[in-house]
Amino acid sequence: MSKAGEEILAGINDAIAMAKGDKSRGRAYTIINSTIDVKAIRQKTGMTQERFADTYGLSLSTLKKWESKTAEPEGAAKAYLTVIEREPLIVKEALWKVD
Repeated sequence: MSKAGEEILAGINDAIAMAKGDKSRGRAYTIINSTIDVKAIRQKTGMTQERFADTYGLSLSTLKKWESKTAEPEGAAKAYLTVIEREPLIVKEALWKVD
């Protein structure tokens, strides 16, 4: 078997072992909470929906859907909102910095 084949097989075996509960055979990460309260994040900044969307480069209609819970942010959007929640001024400064 080639070296690449051996590495693939080793990865498969590690995945099977992890699925069976052996935590020593790989890594698993939980990056983002399963739910995020977009309205609370915005309200914490003291901004209106329009200002929040404009400041952070979000679609106003998407923001409204997230806040009304008719849609939920996923992936990168969820990560971005988490960063805004923790460091709103730093994100704003990074986005609005003019060279």
